Amino acid sequence: MISPRRLRDHLLSGGRGSWLVEGLGPLEVRGQARHGRLLIAHGAGAGQDSSLMVKLREALAEMGVQTLAIEFGYMQQMRREARRRPPPRIDHLVDELARWCDTVSHPELAPLWLGGKSMGARAASLFAARDQAAGLVLCGYPFHPPRRPGSWRLAHWPLLACPTLVVQGSRDPFGTREELAGHALPEVVRVHWLEDGDHDWRPRRASGRDQGQLIAEAAGVIAAFMAAHP
Repeated sequence: MISPRRLRDHLLSGGRGSWLVEGLGPLEVRGQARHGRLLIAHGAGAGQDSSLMVKLREALAEMGVQTLAIEFGYMQQMRREARRRPPPRIDHLVDELARWCDTVSHPELAPLWLGGKSMGARAASLFAARDQAAGLVLCGYPFHPPRRPGSWRLAHWPLLACPTLVVQGSRDPFGTREELAGHALPEVVRVHWLEDGDHDWRPRRASGRDQGQLIAEAAGVIAAFMAAHP
């Protein structure tokens, strides 16, 4: 267990590794911040140890993006109890994210970008709309629940004022390329489509590509976008 103050000291000295942060939970810091720092949150049903999240953080580190992987409280409880449970209300997760941001931000460190996978991406975007952020990286954004394309989660997007990158599989049931084509997004938003990818960036075998290739593509696009908006 490490205190938030000690954690900041580690981060200021360039420390990388994994810690259990007092009052917050586990944090993994990976890579050097040549192109920026990205606090990344997980999706609703899988934590930071999911294959996609692990491989994405590895690829981003190779590209010069430092990732700070956090775990929400409900996921920690799932691990303790060894049973699944639904996430809390999204506004609760936004408040958790705010506490993490306060803990790992510092004027002497590179500006903190926010992002995540699916639900984590939604929480990051809501935080940025409420409190602002240096930038956003939204992976597999849940534009609407599957099979409910009329329930769009874009009401807060006009409040986004920071550079925002969406990395989305073109077949993602939470928002396909065809569905999104009819929506005007804010000027700060750029969408990069991973061809034939699903919500976890898995393409069909007939595409001739695999998930690893889409993850590598995503990491390259993310690093380039962050480098272009220091």
